[in-house]
Amino acid sequence: MFRFVILLHETPPSYARGTHWDLMFEQGAALRTWALAAEPCAGATIDAERLPDHRREYLDYEGPVSGERGHVTRWDWGTFELTSDTAEEFAAVVSGQRLRGRVRLAPLANGDQRWGFSFDPG
Repeated sequence: MFRFVILLHETPPSYARGTHWDLMFEQGAALRTWALAAEPCAGATIDAERLPDHRREYLDYEGPVSGERGHVTRWDWGTFELTSDTAEEFAAVVSGQRLRGRVRLAPLANGDQRWGFSFDPG
């Protein structure tokens, strides 16, 4: 099993993205990362932005973010099993402290960094 983490990223008022949740999945030497616009919950589609891969250290990190970009707190963490990784979908079954079920991310437009995130506890 591989690990995942969701970090609550509280940002300074000048930060364009504002407070968000960083969803990170362990993949090789890096973490595949999306910024979620809202707290993850069942039954809702949440706007997500695909970000560059992050360092694996974020799996266990809480504290200030470099460049005065705010502070992160681990909101959820655990393991996941990848079920789909295509251009049309990234899906996994997660077993975390808060979320247990199926996570799905799908791009909203071809070639865009905007994705839709959904969680199904069933």
